[in-house]
Order: sequence, then structure tokens, then C-alpha cells
Amino acid sequence: MEDTVLTRTVDADETANTTNIPSMSLLDLVLNSLQDNKAEEIVTIDLKGKSTIADHMVVASGRSTRQVAAITEKLHTRIKDTTGYIAKIEGKGAGDWVLLDAGDIIVHVFRPEVREFYQLEKMWLTDPAEPQDV
Repeated sequence: MEDTVLTRTVDADETANTTNIPSMSLLDLVLNSLQDNKAEEIVTIDLKGKSTIADHMVVASGRSTRQVAAITEKLHTRIKDTTGYIAKIEGKGAGDWVLLDAGDIIVHVFRPEVREFYQLEKMWLTDPAEPQDV
């Protein structure tokens, strides 16, 4: 099942670049790469108006430490090849939680157990207008 957010899906044997995807936004590029590399439970959080660190946060899961590291490494390469931007990566060695900072988009890729423990989506998706339990 594909997200409706995607502009165009790139075939697995076709590298994304500005020639074959001229109108692809960085968010589309990130989502395409995560889907192509079998990331699970992909969630996009709009940070505009909530934080100045980025415009979007993307949270996804990989089934193992090896898959988490591979997903972020391939995403890093795709962003660099397509945009020329060299994203920063933290946590790839451990592979439990890898953070990729692509400027306007922050990507977190977790192993499922670690994602459940930290629950980033819950923290960022709460409505600030609603009273919080203390």
C-alpha cells in the first residue's frame, strides 16, 4: 500500500536523481527511500509552528539493528546523490536508534522495542492546546 503523499515512486533498480524526479521534495525523497528499503510504521510529523529545529520529523522502524543501520545509510546516500546535501548521522554503530539530520527533515529509525520505549510520536503529536496530565 502506498502513501498518498508520494509524488512518484522510484523503481528499486533506478536511482533517484534530479533528472528522473525533478519536482520531488526532500520529504518525498525521504519517504520513498524508507519505503523502498522496507522501513515499517512510517510516521511523518509536521513540526512547523512547534519547533525551529526542522520542518518535519519522520519516524520509522526496522526489524533489526542491521536493517536500521542499512535503512539510514541508504537514505543518507540517496539524499547526497540527489541533492548534494550531506546529512549528519548519529547512532548508526549501535543500530537501535539512528538519527539522520537532513536539515529541514529529521529522521529517526528505531528497532521496534526501542521505538516503543521512547514513544517520540506521542511526545510530538500531542496537541499543546489540550491540558496535559501531571
